[in-house]
Amino acid sequence: MARFFDVHPEDPQPRAINQVVDMLRGGGLIAYPTDSCYALGAQLGNKEALDRIRTIRQLDNKHHFTLVCSDFAQLGQFVNIGNDVFRQIKAVTPGSFTFILPATKEVPRRLLHPKKKTVGVRIPNHRFVHALLAELGEPLLTSTLLLPDQEEPLTQGWEIKERLDNEVDAVIDSGDCGTEPTTVVDFSGGTAEVVRRGAGDPSRFE
Repeated sequence: MARFFDVHPEDPQPRAINQVVDMLRGGGLIAYPTDSCYALGAQLGNKEALDRIRTIRQLDNKHHFTLVCSDFAQLGQFVNIGNDVFRQIKAVTPGSFTFILPATKEVPRRLLHPKKKTVGVRIPNHRFVHALLAELGEPLLTSTLLLPDQEEPLTQGWEIKERLDNEVDAVIDSGDCGTEPTTVVDFSGGTAEVVRRGAGDPSRFE
């Protein structure tokens, strides 16, 4: 049975943050809110949680997982990013965008696209997520909480608790969060390609 955390949206309780981080470090899988709907999250090296995400979402090995980062310094450890691309990303970050970029050797191979050797990265605009990342001290392995039988991601903590009570270890509710997944922009070919339209305005990348 998943543990339910009710976290203040503007001033997340340190005790709750610490408990969630302890669960992540202990191998847990969480459902957590972001600025663009709920996501599933785990520690970067947690292979079992990665397999659980694949099972919950029924994903194949070509799915791009995302590393949710606290800032550009952290993001730069995990992807190769040139000056021009950096400026384009910085103009809309933090925000509801995921960027696909060539991965560095810091990223576990099992997270990479098998042919492109790329990974998704993002810096969200959400107080709970930033508090969580600050305590965790590393990016969060993430995938949008979009279930196979749903056209849209789940957005209510209580509903996620009901649906995934036996499949995740914790559900965090921090009030209203976004209702659309991120806009995904692929820079792996050197220029911007919008591969999913979502919460972020894609116009500057088209």
